[in-house]
Amino acid sequence: MAATNTVVSRKPNWIRVKAPGAPGYHRTRSLLRTLTLNTVCEEAACPNIGECWARGHATVMILGSVCTRKCAFCNVATGRPDRLDPDEPDHLAAAVGELGLSHVVITSVDRDDLADGGADQFARCIGRLRAAAPETTIEVLTPDFQRKSGAVETVAEAGPDVYNHNLETVPRLYRGVRPAARYDHSLSLLSRAKEIRPGLFTKSGLMVGLGEEPEEIFRVMDDMRAHDIDFLTIGQYLQPTPDHHPVVRFVPPDEFDDFRVRAYDRGFLMVSASPLTRSSYHADADFRKLRAAREAASARA
Repeated sequence: MAATNTVVSRKPNWIRVKAPGAPGYHRTRSLLRTLTLNTVCEEAACPNIGECWARGHATVMILGSVCTRKCAFCNVATGRPDRLDPDEPDHLAAAVGELGLSHVVITSVDRDDLADGGADQFARCIGRLRAAAPETTIEVLTPDFQRKSGAVETVAEAGPDVYNHNLETVPRLYRGVRPAARYDHSLSLLSRAKEIRPGLFTKSGLMVGLGEEPEEIFRVMDDMRAHDIDFLTIGQYLQPTPDHHPVVRFVPPDEFDDFRVRAYDRGFLMVSASPLTRSSYHADADFRKLRAAREAASARA
């Protein structure tokens, strides 16, 4: 179905979630507070926070809680960035150990104020986790590091298992949704990461409901596969506040099913597509499926 220009506000039943409150949720929240760690779960007002934190899973956000950019879809605060915390890698390793994580996702705010965009802090966190929890697999969800020479190389060479960077939307909508980013640069970043470490999994995500047409989504899928991206996530955009980009359409579940089929037909190893899908939603289980899919593909080759 083609997108319309009508802005909608009432959430349909399929997008509603229960308020958080399970004991596991409170334990995770308390631990993160004690270790002074930020999470994108809270800062971006993720609808899945109750479910994920109840299971002891959280996406840690390094480099502070204030972003140097102001994307129209994002609820993370914008302004003067926080001072870098030299103990952040140790706090992250402590949280992973306490929660017993087999897979951890590390993301960050954009830090255009730093010469390396924060790439060295990503590398330090990866290195500390490898030393403290060698069996834990590591996924990074990085900014685009635009105009930061050597930043992608620094992160990829540190040895994450998954390098994730979200394209977020279709090229036509970048100016209104993601004005400081460049579509081609984001694609090239993921290609460069895999060029540095050929065994690395690459991953990217899209939001729908911003006013894109289905055919535009399919063209983005083609571009992703042309850049050898392994894993695609697609979820419904939700407007964090009235000041953010409006929801143009709530995409029904059957259309996400169609996105999934079409993405697999294009050769993605793993696809997660549903109204509540987010970049790190069920990331631990999805990583196991992703690795198994590559092994099966190699066995068939």
